[in-house]
Amino acid sequence: MATLLNADWVIYVEVIYFVFIILVALRIIYDTNSISKTLAYLLLILFIPFFGVFFYFSFGINYRKRKMYSKKLKANDKYNEDLLYRIKAEETIVTHDLTKHSVLMHNQSLVEMLANTKTEECPLFLQNDAEILENGETFFLRLLHDLKSAKKHIHIEYYIFENDSIGKEIESILIQKVKEGVEVRFIYDDFGSASIRKNIVRNLKKNGVEAYPFNKIILLAFANRVNYRNHRKIVVIDGKIGYTGGINISDRYDNRQKNNNDFFWRDTHLRIEGTAVYGLQYVFLADWNFCSKQSVSFTSDYFPKVVTMPKNSIPIQIVPSGPDSDVPIILYSVLKMIQLADKEVLITTPYYIPDDSLQLTIKMAVLSGKKVKLLLPGITDSNLVKWASESYFQELLEVGVEIYLYKKGFIHAKTIVTDTGVSSIGTCNLDHRSFDLNFEVNAILYDEEFADKMQQMFYRDCKDAIKLDLTKWNKRSKWQQLKNSFIRLLSPLL
Repeated sequence: MATLLNADWVIYVEVIYFVFIILVALRIIYDTNSISKTLAYLLLILFIPFFGVFFYFSFGINYRKRKMYSKKLKANDKYNEDLLYRIKAEETIVTHDLTKHSVLMHNQSLVEMLANTKTEECPLFLQNDAEILENGETFFLRLLHDLKSAKKHIHIEYYIFENDSIGKEIESILIQKVKEGVEVRFIYDDFGSASIRKNIVRNLKKNGVEAYPFNKIILLAFANRVNYRNHRKIVVIDGKIGYTGGINISDRYDNRQKNNNDFFWRDTHLRIEGTAVYGLQYVFLADWNFCSKQSVSFTSDYFPKVVTMPKNSIPIQIVPSGPDSDVPIILYSVLKMIQLADKEVLITTPYYIPDDSLQLTIKMAVLSGKKVKLLLPGITDSNLVKWASESYFQELLEVGVEIYLYKKGFIHAKTIVTDTGVSSIGTCNLDHRSFDLNFEVNAILYDEEFADKMQQMFYRDCKDAIKLDLTKWNKRSKWQQLKNSFIRLLSPLL
């Protein structure tokens, strides 16, 4: 009798579990827009049931669709109205005629797509100087000088800010500037900057710096908050100088004092002077009001009139994207840049795990006669990502995409440049996480001279890289090919 009862309980548990898995599968099918992601999650819950279900509910729920950040999205609309009002008051926005500028004219559909109210309404800022900063050793020297020169306010927003020598040096400057009467606001990602919670953050607050995590990690909401990370890197000084790009605040990005066994860290950052700083300021203040629960107004203190005209007047659009966006606008901008190129597209990224649209756009560009060159890491900080990335190489090489693997160290830059004079520098990698989950920001610049500098930088980096050969690539071991194919099944989840 006891044996029969035990057998009945086993059957009941199996039925309940089967129904549960079916319900989770239906939830995945309903909630996940991407077919590749849907299939990946279904495979995960079927083949690794308990872990798969936990992983999905922790990391897989579509919060763009479910509007996890709906309050922030509504606030962003209000802040954008304020921003546009400030810009129009200064007469720095182009609203119609782009024909006087050849690069803008050629890329007009990109400009208009980004400025569209149905995407992110990213205005075009005309009056700018822009400077490319290669590697941490160049960026940090420039940044420290500008921070020390601040007169009114310093706004800093970072994914990784570490408790090391450069982090402590910036900490001491921020505290000193507060003593001088400068407003200092500091946003950090609670996951990426976990090492500073109990030291630098506490010391900053103790000395008058306002500091908040973008999304404070609370135990009950740990997984979802870890999954939706603020990957932005923004510095705004007095509303006149802005920085963004790939370089975090960490000693690892500075190659001056590294030992032979340490990674050489190759990265690219951007320094802006001019009205495009308004765009970075907008992103920062919208994020600040969200995480601090304050209502800092968009006044002339933060959007000062440009008195001195920049030398080059480079047109720039600042493009933010994240779970608070209705569409993945940075992905759209990448696709559009590739489509609008005439002859050549040069792409540098540390993480290449594309969705179908990006992979197809690149292949179509090459089949249309364009040269597309990818510069990716030959030395990586994540083997799992490396194996997933490699799974896409075969089909790219077969159509004629040129793939270069950087061997001097780890390349962490996120840049694109085309032969039509348009360039992109920012925080966004070419992977599912950056396009769908992270809060990111890119700067898109329309200028032939600037694009020439970007092109020269790309080809200098290629001298420290090896070019993949399709014949040799096909001779990889069966184990390597199997490993790449298996990891590719999970690539939408990485």
